[in-house]
Amino acid sequence: MDKAEVIHDVCVRLREGDRRGAAAVARASYPFEPVSRSSRHYTERQSMEVFLRDGFLDRYTGSRLIFPATLRMLSQLLPEEFPAHPNWKMSESHIVFWELFPTIDHIIPVSRGGKDEPSNWVCTSMLKNQAKSHWTLEELGWVLYEPGDLKDWDGLTQWFLDYVDIHKEVLDNAYLKRWNNAARAVKRI
Repeated sequence: MDKAEVIHDVCVRLREGDRRGAAAVARASYPFEPVSRSSRHYTERQSMEVFLRDGFLDRYTGSRLIFPATLRMLSQLLPEEFPAHPNWKMSESHIVFWELFPTIDHIIPVSRGGKDEPSNWVCTSMLKNQAKSHWTLEELGWVLYEPGDLKDWDGLTQWFLDYVDIHKEVLDNAYLKRWNNAARAVKRI
């Protein structure tokens, strides 16, 4: 049944004084499903495994994404061109950190019954992750793109690793060091 039609049916029953019937229709045809807010944190290694598995491709748009340490490195090397606020304040950070920064999202939101496990995780941009929120792909009219091929695109991960090999001092930055370690560990698997 069309969702607007369900609401219409509920309203007709209410107009007729049938509150119990209206509630029954609502529960049966358009039930309330509470959304639980939960914060998840994935290690750099877990994230790297998903990013590499998906070929640094935004699985919701098919767009290429960039290794997080490469983006952060750009903000250090070219701070005027790629500013990055430490707390991701949008007015002080380049839009690249939303458009091309990879994150992990749940295909089926955990709040909607999806599992918090790798088979339900996909690589997507921070922008699309926030836009998707607790919605399903069907509700948004989105499709799930096939993973990318690392032979074609590695998110500039190798560029970062090569740069670190030449400029080891960048690993004084704890963020870059964690991503460097994760990338090197996962690439050996």
